[in-house]
Amino acid sequence: MTVTLPAFRIEELRRCSRRPALAPAPQGAVSLAMGEPDLPTPPPVLEAAAAALRRGETHYADQRGLPELRAALASRLPAHPGRRWSADDVVVTHGATGALAAAVLAIVGPGDRVVIPEPAYSLYADLVVFAGGTVDFVPLGPDLHWDLDALAAALPGARMMILSNPSNPTGIVHGEQELKALGELLTGSDILVVSDEAYHRLVYPGHVMTSALEIESLRDRTLYVQTFSKTYAMTGWRVGYLTGPREVVDAAAHVHRTYNGSVNTVVQHAALAALDLPDEAVDAMVDRYQHRRGLVLARLAGIAGLHLVPPEGAFYGFLRYDADLPSDAVARELAERGVLVRSGTEYGPSGEGHIRISFAASEDDLRTGLTRIVHHLGM
Repeated sequence: MTVTLPAFRIEELRRCSRRPALAPAPQGAVSLAMGEPDLPTPPPVLEAAAAALRRGETHYADQRGLPELRAALASRLPAHPGRRWSADDVVVTHGATGALAAAVLAIVGPGDRVVIPEPAYSLYADLVVFAGGTVDFVPLGPDLHWDLDALAAALPGARMMILSNPSNPTGIVHGEQELKALGELLTGSDILVVSDEAYHRLVYPGHVMTSALEIESLRDRTLYVQTFSKTYAMTGWRVGYLTGPREVVDAAAHVHRTYNGSVNTVVQHAALAALDLPDEAVDAMVDRYQHRRGLVLARLAGIAGLHLVPPEGAFYGFLRYDADLPSDAVARELAERGVLVRSGTEYGPSGEGHIRISFAASEDDLRTGLTRIVHHLGM
């Protein structure tokens, strides 16, 4: 019997991908590797899901998402002249992952070039490879904000640019002026921007979140990707959404329905309940992350051989170390010492010499993990 080899695109994805297959921390170890809140999903969301089950909401939903959920999401999008958002402008997806995949596969084809400022979430590059495109990585500046000169050189002729704001893995918030500068670089081009704003509510004092949809020079070219996972501690519920130019959203919706079908009906009713949560419920979770951020900064302050640009948003620290070791090797060595982290090179070439830590973990795990990192990498 001859075994048929995987399709070329899968072989290419396996060759290029830097994303590890993650597993729970083994006995005695702690994980600072996962971008997953350790906080529970708020009770009203659980109750809404249970009520939907009792009502028999167990059948297929509209393939673009429940109309009432899409209308609620549209009503929360930034208003601007010339665009009145409606339910038809929104597609509910299988998490932000489904939204990102639908956006890239709808737009990018063989030979298309996609600009990704890096270090960046590794899924972006994997999706471009999967679509047959080529990735043009553009390193950030020393402060982990965009190098606008490097972007100006890379953008001409590109099909798309993908960014996250706040950033995974750096925790940087790209503010209004930075976004306006990007818009100026794109003026006169047909380049689309995919703005992954999954951590938009997780922004720390001294920094202000501005959506790409609020920037006049970006709004008409932006595909906005969002998820309930981070804001509402709903990672396992797998519900996200996207919006943007209608013709692009329609194309992405077609892609999503082809390989995913409709999103679980019950979780969409749960998502509706999440939107009705008072701001205080989300603020309480953000306060927890802010406290943990403080623990990270305090524990690493003054440690020779370790350097951290203070996170401005999200719940990650992109930690630079002085040890003359590849980041893959450092991640393995730390795992052997009982703390799981992510290798910096997972996020792009300039991630070498870094590891990513998550402070979405419990405070006990965070303290234990940081101590093990300091003992291994501190000088």
